[in-house]
Amino acid sequence: MIALRQVSLQRGAEPLFEGADLTLHAGHKAGIVGPNGAGKSSLFGLLLGEIGADTGSVEMSGGQRIAHMAQEVEALSRPIVEYVLDGDAELRRTETALAEAQRREDHHREAELHGAIEALDGYSAPARAAQLLVGLGFAQHDLDKPLSAFSGGWRMRVNLARTLFMPSDVLLLDEPTNHLDLDALLWLEQWLVRYPGTLLLISHDRDFLDAVCDHIVHFDRKRLVLYRGNYSIFERTRAEKLALQQAEAAKQQARKEEIEKFVARFRYKATKARQAQSRLKMLERMGTIALAHVDSPFHFSLPAADKTSHPLLVLDEATLGYHHPQQGDRVQLEQVRLTILPGQRIGLLGPNGAGKSTLIKSLTGDLPLLGGKRVPGEHLAIGYFAQHQLEGLDLGSTPFQHVQRLSPTAADSDIRRFLGGFGFPGDDVFAQVGHFSGGEKARLALSLVAWQKPNLLLLDEPTNHLDLEMREALTEALAAFDGTVIVVSHDRHLLKATVDEFWKVADHRVEPFDGDLDDYRVWLKTRLEEARRGARADKAERVEWAQEAPKEDRKASRRAAAELREKLRPWRRERDKAEKAMEKVQGELGELEERLADPEVYTDPARKDELTKLLAGQGELSARLGELEGQWLVAEETLEEMTRELSE
Repeated sequence: MIALRQVSLQRGAEPLFEGADLTLHAGHKAGIVGPNGAGKSSLFGLLLGEIGADTGSVEMSGGQRIAHMAQEVEALSRPIVEYVLDGDAELRRTETALAEAQRREDHHREAELHGAIEALDGYSAPARAAQLLVGLGFAQHDLDKPLSAFSGGWRMRVNLARTLFMPSDVLLLDEPTNHLDLDALLWLEQWLVRYPGTLLLISHDRDFLDAVCDHIVHFDRKRLVLYRGNYSIFERTRAEKLALQQAEAAKQQARKEEIEKFVARFRYKATKARQAQSRLKMLERMGTIALAHVDSPFHFSLPAADKTSHPLLVLDEATLGYHHPQQGDRVQLEQVRLTILPGQRIGLLGPNGAGKSTLIKSLTGDLPLLGGKRVPGEHLAIGYFAQHQLEGLDLGSTPFQHVQRLSPTAADSDIRRFLGGFGFPGDDVFAQVGHFSGGEKARLALSLVAWQKPNLLLLDEPTNHLDLEMREALTEALAAFDGTVIVVSHDRHLLKATVDEFWKVADHRVEPFDGDLDDYRVWLKTRLEEARRGARADKAERVEWAQEAPKEDRKASRRAAAELREKLRPWRRERDKAEKAMEKVQGELGELEERLADPEVYTDPARKDELTKLLAGQGELSARLGELEGQWLVAEETLEEMTRELSE
């Protein structure tokens, strides 16, 4: 159990909590939400004992192991799989003791330590560490590379894998999805759903919170308010509470009517395409969602350019990638033929590293094509947002000065009113950017894009660093934007509400994707299964080749085979374990789906609870099956690669 009792905490002149109470029980998965600067990270500091409460007490059950992400990533020379394994400190101490016993030839001590490693599940540790890294987007051949070989975002993924690998009863995660693409996010979501301990999760991704959390802790006016249920239930409950306050009732009604008018306009333009219909459903929900955010400090629009072109931008037989003077061209996408029209709303989907950001940069013109043509329309006006633009802000200037440089003749009152909608009210427009948080810099960068009135918005992960209130405001503004939108994002709520079609970026091609995000999840699963079948076929070919090869010296062959078996044993055990578990889950899923095939379970009101449990069980089993398939594939690929390397 975790309990805060009448806790007060002040940082500087500003109190973060005042008499806050909170109780979480073992196994709770709690999402921590609230505006940036409210004290969410300070709550983690209290639980870790890094800071002390000014008044009140923080109580935790004895003996609980807490895992959390370190702020600094060290040991840059370590291979990343070893860095992840270092997360289990007890296992590493035992392995060191075993090596010392072997050096002293203390066979009795060796036997004891082998038993201790078995008890720590140490022999499967390399396989488990590799599964975490592959799930978070690393290729098998990356696992032995040093940490220093990766950029900051990828190092954060390694750090996350290490945190997940740590044996824990309580897991504290602060914005774990910030550096993940959609594929890795979906994998992490399934992993956390299966996590058996207590989870405290700071996140601004509403779909992620919905899928993982069963409680929400809301920072509300320096108090901690606990809500039962996921984020969507929290929103509905909070909206009902706000509606009881007369001052908010009129605001709520006005916001609802505003959203409903927009939905009515969109309904007439929506096509029959799967994603367009999914977007219509999401927009219809946004009126209800908006009620929970009437007290948000963010409310702005994205004005489009007065003129446009038809088409806006064309790529003709384009080759996209990067040119290195010494290494030559590194091609990521080939034979790209795109025609971008006014009013299109496109989401880019695809595996990590497939070229989504490369496509965005090529569309802006910042990244020259390696081949083919880029033909911009006469009135093309691009608004481009990517995370690296935060680094381009003038840290010694203010938000007001940034906008004034773009429009020297603009009225001061217009600039201040505009920036107020992005969360810079009053004299905040004159604050120095160098003192801003990541979220404040992201809001400023977005405001500069909006001020320039583009007719083509190119957005690469625009929600990173933004809190939930700002994400919701951005989603509403994008949904109402009259221009063309192309967006890469792992925020599924934003994608569902703002795009009408998807393009798939995979296998060096850019192609229309006929479906919505649920269909994309199915596509990912199918791709995994095809890779699995390919691994089996490769294995069969190698076995056939080995049978035809001439016999070697029998003694040397037996010794080499024994060494190979020893190295492969943990991975074989992991593969076989996953295969057996898959068979069991498939059987359970089949039985459950047979029960769901009974029409009466849907029509009989008395069986409503039964139907709810069956559908929940179906979701859990499907997620578990996907997780096991991933584990099987990692083990199988590792076995194949090690067998090939050891036999060369």
